[in-house]
Amino acid sequence: MLCAFVRLTGCHLRCTYCDSEFAFRGGTRMPNAQVVEQVKALRTPMVEITGGEPLLQPGVYPLMEALLAEGLTVLLETSGAIDVRLVPPAVHKIVDMKTPSSGESDRNDVRNFSSMNARDEMKFVIGSREDYEWSKALIAEHGLATKPFAMLFSTVFDKLHPRELAEWVIADRLPVRFQLQMHKYVWEPEARGV
Repeated sequence: MLCAFVRLTGCHLRCTYCDSEFAFRGGTRMPNAQVVEQVKALRTPMVEITGGEPLLQPGVYPLMEALLAEGLTVLLETSGAIDVRLVPPAVHKIVDMKTPSSGESDRNDVRNFSSMNARDEMKFVIGSREDYEWSKALIAEHGLATKPFAMLFSTVFDKLHPRELAEWVIADRLPVRFQLQMHKYVWEPEARGV
């Protein structure tokens, strides 16, 4: 399904495998109404707000409400290091759990687990066997397999071969979805705006 992306500037984390460092600073400041008009002009039924870390921007909450009011399906991709309780309930939350190889795993806010519902997703970006084992342990420790949200396992691009991760998931019969960053396979991995 076609999806428009709204990338907000700023992030308080510095993940070792970050693929959007360009979003740490810069960008173009614009009012929410202008963002909504630009998204509507793309004529997609879905919009994802991402970053950086979008929840650092106080204006993101009214932006999500304005996009929902236009009848759009709104997704929010967030680091999982900021409380998601204030996110409007109709927004699909994608919470990115930081694994050890990110260098930021101590920043995860496990209180977010109870703020997620069946439309939400928890994403684990796996760069090593250590990340995989850590993720498995977190799922077991917090009973995440019994939660209503989907869990996605994805590889750090060019660090762990997708087949290797798929084989681990199959061998352990983990209740997770395997995810690839498709745009990195269809276009050049560094391509922006695709």
